[in-house]
Amino acid sequence: MSKEKNQKVLRMDTMNPYVKAMEYAVRGPIVMRANEIELDLREGNNSYPFEKIVKSNIGDCHATGQKPITFIRQLMALCLYPEYLMNDPNFPSDCKERANRILNDCRGKSVGSYSNSEGLQVIREDVTSYIEARDGFPASPDNIIMTTGASDGIKIILNMLMTGEPGKKRAGIMIPVPQYPLYSATITEYNAYPIYYYLDEDNNWALNLKEVGAAYNKAKSHCQPRAICVINPGNPTGQVLTKENICDIIKFAKQEKLFILADEVYQHNIYADGLEFHSFKKVLTEMGPEYSNVELASFMSASKGYMGECGFRGGYCELTNIDPDAKKVIMKSITARLCPPLMGQIAIAAVVNPPVKGEPSYDLFMKEKTFVLSQLQKKARLVTDTFKSIQGFTCNEVQGAMYCFPRINIPEKAITQAKQRNMTPDSFYCYELLENTGICVIPGSGFGQRAGTYHFRITILPPEEEFNKTIIRFKEFHMNFLAKYH
Repeated sequence: MSKEKNQKVLRMDTMNPYVKAMEYAVRGPIVMRANEIELDLREGNNSYPFEKIVKSNIGDCHATGQKPITFIRQLMALCLYPEYLMNDPNFPSDCKERANRILNDCRGKSVGSYSNSEGLQVIREDVTSYIEARDGFPASPDNIIMTTGASDGIKIILNMLMTGEPGKKRAGIMIPVPQYPLYSATITEYNAYPIYYYLDEDNNWALNLKEVGAAYNKAKSHCQPRAICVINPGNPTGQVLTKENICDIIKFAKQEKLFILADEVYQHNIYADGLEFHSFKKVLTEMGPEYSNVELASFMSASKGYMGECGFRGGYCELTNIDPDAKKVIMKSITARLCPPLMGQIAIAAVVNPPVKGEPSYDLFMKEKTFVLSQLQKKARLVTDTFKSIQGFTCNEVQGAMYCFPRINIPEKAITQAKQRNMTPDSFYCYELLENTGICVIPGSGFGQRAGTYHFRITILPPEEEFNKTIIRFKEFHMNFLAKYH
């Protein structure tokens, strides 16, 4: 048989080039190496100078030891196995009432059935009530789409914004730098044009409107700018936008006719004194009817906050000021995926309709929620103070979210060594950290950074005792690194 006849249809030279070019740093080569070492350790290889891998690379709360919230798991368990658990006196009545309401909206009263493509009606109603209580303005279940995590919702909307045109007519999407790699990966996959606007590191990673405008004007000759993405609180930078900053973004979007994608999955994670979360929906509504033509999609997830239910892939998207005909096409497009996972939808139901004072589940729920958030706040301050105290580091305050993104001054000798290994200096640093301590973090080049600067992202998720040990080991490694490459 000839070589030509024996060739596969799907090969590196025949596959979609945009998917091939896509990169996702949070699960990139350093994480793959960490997984290899972890497997070695499990098989008894004791040649490493550490006993375990500390995965500080991804916001996977439960994987690092956070305990599930009892109320969330009880609601999900009741929905999964009502025939037995509804009669169990260990499950509180308020949880059973919520489970019955959800099951009555499921076809066949089973979470094994499909829901509508946009999600269960009763959960979308609960999302609506949650948004109204949060913002103080009306919302509608007709504008809510349940999604497979926030990532799914973001990709749905980005896909709608593509022009389908090549060259200068292809869609341009404004994304912050540093940014969560989902955005750069998806833009590459969709063959859109990335319009990078740099956050102001010297001003605690604030969004600088002059920088946004300059990036927009520079990109106009290369693409058709269509949207601006904003992550608030920030990932990987941990900043929290002020209300004034959000107003500026909305004004800019109106002026330049840009669609706003507001990634608000960390809205429960605010740690800095004097700061609070302001949703784009609330601020946009407060700005009055003059801004009623500014289109907005807001995203929320069950994976972050105090919940950390990453594996259930629960999320929602709220649409605001969308053209009715365009909304019909969005709704049509999601029918091809059938529906988001029912258990993910139920995880969201627990988040948006939690126990209220006077209900049997309330006291334990508040105790567990408060503990998780207070621990995160404590570790946010610890990691900020630690990196500020280490020679060669610059670190902004972790105001929110679950990460720290310190800047590191890498010695020239180490930069030369990195180049010889065909690596970026920050990747080289992160590899050295992993091989010497077992601590897995993600280099700043995976999120984007200004040329000549080097960073890494580290999570604040491990339990306090382990986190304290991790920080001490990090500091020891860094001093040895400086001594080695001075």
